[in-house]
Amino acid sequence: MKTAIILGATGLTGSILLDRLLRDVRYSRIKLFSRRSVGFQHPKLEEHLIDLFELEKYAEMFTGDEVFVCIGTTKKKTPNEEVYKKVDYGIPVTAARLAKKNDIEKFLVISALGADPESKFFYNRIKGEMEREVLEQDIPETYIFQPSLIGGHREEKRTFEALWKKVMKLGNHLLIGKFRKYRSIHPKTIAAAMIKVANKGYKKKRIESHKIKKIVRE
Repeated sequence: MKTAIILGATGLTGSILLDRLLRDVRYSRIKLFSRRSVGFQHPKLEEHLIDLFELEKYAEMFTGDEVFVCIGTTKKKTPNEEVYKKVDYGIPVTAARLAKKNDIEKFLVISALGADPESKFFYNRIKGEMEREVLEQDIPETYIFQPSLIGGHREEKRTFEALWKKVMKLGNHLLIGKFRKYRSIHPKTIAAAMIKVANKGYKKKRIESHKIKKIVRE
């Protein structure tokens, strides 16, 4: 029986991941590190309500078998670039450092398709820098999930994103061949793939959107 740590359990993908892990008999404890509660209790659930920007202060509690990082924000939600970087880069990297320090051998994190530390685009560059730093921790099993646009319903209103999702839903079938990876992806698919990879492994450390879907289908 394993213990899993989740960062970002109140988000779209993280909440689905949490629900699946609570129902998975391979896991006996699910530790959450979050600034707000998920709003329910469960025999497997252990919540730590903290300031995630100070995650390193809770190193003694950060123990388990697997770490799932589903943290992420948007420019609209976090317009300040310094704060944005603290969320999308700082929190995952700190989590990876703690995992390494505490001998946790599996680390799974959601990044984004197009992540590149040399990118001219701020969002892609920050994701790329995060990936590079996480991999430098040399955790035995590190898996970086790179989804394209994530579908599903979010609590907060994102007008442009909602419109773009509708466009992508209509145009997904047109994206074939090397463009298949740009098709939108559902958070349930990402959550399912993360759990499957955590338990069965994968041949590569970076997993692009179309490969995430393939993992779930197989």
